[in-house]
Amino acid sequence: MTSGSSHQKSAPSRTEGGTVSEATVKRQTAVWIAAAMFAAGFLAGVVLTVYKTSSQHPMPATSKMPIAPQTQSNIAALEAEANRNPQDAAGWIQLGNACFDADMPEKAIAAYEKALKIDENNPNVWTDLGVMYRRTGQFDMAIAAFDKAATIDPKHEPSLFNKGVVLMHDKNDIPGAIAVWEKLLAVNPLATAPGGKSVDELIQLLKKAKG
Repeated sequence: MTSGSSHQKSAPSRTEGGTVSEATVKRQTAVWIAAAMFAAGFLAGVVLTVYKTSSQHPMPATSKMPIAPQTQSNIAALEAEANRNPQDAAGWIQLGNACFDADMPEKAIAAYEKALKIDENNPNVWTDLGVMYRRTGQFDMAIAAFDKAATIDPKHEPSLFNKGVVLMHDKNDIPGAIAVWEKLLAVNPLATAPGGKSVDELIQLLKKAKG
């Protein structure tokens, strides 16, 4: 998979008549970048969201809302219960899910991490943890969490889709996003983004932009 942070130098481009001029290469690069940015902008409204596995509902990239008193009370009760039974992974997962839904990513991360210390083989929890890492700007940690989920279950669709979102939107790694979404299509050829767009359609659009 191509990394968006690669610093390797590419070999000079050549035509039958000799080496392409530096200005020509720069123009070609500029055209590709412009097309890729256009595609990324077009796709932003389609795949800016990620999936939460516990509900299969999409999670917007940003949606900070005031937390209702009842929600705060429920979270406090779940936290107290989890602390009373600290070896019960299910309790920490419930707390993490409640904090996820309330857009409290730091508390969700803490709860999910405690659950995974008890049972590290839950791909859904790894995926939801990855979403919360992304919410707090920890993009590499998010990718690592999605990779862990996919290692546990290679057919885990939410982790594959979500990794592509982070690669495309947060790491500016369009080739990497295409590669991981192609893996998703190998698992499910009918996979869709949260907005209902076909993942295959998204891939084709990005490939056209890439040229």
